[in-house]
Amino acid sequence: MRFFILIFLQYTLSSAFVLSGTYVGRRSSIRLSEAATTTSGNLFDNFLAILRNDDSQQKRAPDKKILMAQSLILSLINDDRCFSTVEGAQTFAESCAVDVVYEDCYEPQPIVGRAAVADHLTTRVLARTGGENGGRDAGFRVDKISDGSTACGFAWTWTSGSLEGLRGTTFVELNSANQIQYAREIPEPIFKPGDLIIELLKAATANAKPKSAPEYTPATPKKANEIAKYLFNEVQGADPEEGMRFFDESIVYRDFNYEDVLNGKAEVKKFIEDFSFPGITFNTQRFDDGVASTCFTWEVILEGAPEGSTTKGISFYEVNPDTGLITYVRDVPESGIKPAPLGKLARLFRPALGVFQPVSIGSREGGL
Repeated sequence: MRFFILIFLQYTLSSAFVLSGTYVGRRSSIRLSEAATTTSGNLFDNFLAILRNDDSQQKRAPDKKILMAQSLILSLINDDRCFSTVEGAQTFAESCAVDVVYEDCYEPQPIVGRAAVADHLTTRVLARTGGENGGRDAGFRVDKISDGSTACGFAWTWTSGSLEGLRGTTFVELNSANQIQYAREIPEPIFKPGDLIIELLKAATANAKPKSAPEYTPATPKKANEIAKYLFNEVQGADPEEGMRFFDESIVYRDFNYEDVLNGKAEVKKFIEDFSFPGITFNTQRFDDGVASTCFTWEVILEGAPEGSTTKGISFYEVNPDTGLITYVRDVPESGIKPAPLGKLARLFRPALGVFQPVSIGSREGGL
């Protein structure tokens, strides 16, 4: 019985269990070419004009950082349509490092290498659109994106015509050349167990012994990524009230173990308390450097589970920059079975939307 419980938990686990330059070169070369053909004088004069323009822009906004990760992703999705056209999929791959690792957590294994990523994204585009000659509308919408420079994350929704369907979250990290070196993508689970997960977790960790609370130094970070690091790397497991101090009274919390969102600080507090029992270890892995919003990856380990049987996930946090309080959360876990049976059936049944029962466009504000 314990074995089957663990398998089920791997399938449904989420962060509810704890309070949880190819691109640059391509764009720059276009810019230089345009300047060379539209400005009088020789190429050297044009190049100096570009430098002077860049310098004047920096002087006008000296404190504004270049959001390289965010701007790259928005350009790839909105301009190049990287997740809905074959040409865009190839462009995304061109923006990756040669040895890029792309964890599509719908798939059994990570996709490694630029060519493999191109093949993977192209195959998915063709499946959603109906093939090279298919006319099926298959859109991709960014609902929220963190303002990260070296890395960022974005919440997304599949669309088709007047309908929207599958949701998920993706985390992307750049290397020093501003190429995509790592990505993790997790679609929402089709089956959402709700409170059943609490009972299954308690059964699976029934023999776990409580651990002493870790020590931490109280702090009040304001930036989104620093708040997330403080909550999960320092406060977690030590003082629930300290964690709750960072949630806004009007917090909207979307955990994809549940059909409905949590609204308000009181509901979030009860939610966290319900999942506060020993036997669960939550490890953060990668953070972006977002200021007003942040995305980070994690894994959950159950005490007594087979070695290596972790559940990966992604969280997206949005913060009110004036108060430093969290106003929005989206948590999404991977499936323990890949591809997830219901997810696979849904993609076969409605390939452009990836769900059995889509909803009208705009009926879920912010992709909720």
